[in-house]
Amino acid sequence: MKWLRLVFVLALLACIAPMISVLVAGTIADHYGCRLHEGFVNPCLVNGTDIGTTLYNMGMMGWFMLFTLPIGALVIVVWIASEIVHAVRRRRTSAG
Repeated sequence: MKWLRLVFVLALLACIAPMISVLVAGTIADHYGCRLHEGFVNPCLVNGTDIGTTLYNMGMMGWFMLFTLPIGALVIVVWIASEIVHAVRRRRTSAG
């Protein structure tokens, strides 16, 4: 059951990865005083390098949440169901 829990955790991390990407992009943009929005790429100079395109791409990853968050909800439902099945089986084997 431990490996199955690990699979569920990794699947949930993959499902929230777009959200993490958006949060990191926003944090970096705020820290360096850059403007970040979904309309177009804004220049963002950090140590002489323009990271505006990278921040824009990271911000656009948020649109994948429309796909990954419902999958994450399904993963949670399946995880709860598998934990219930595991608990019932464990109770039956210990009782009988």
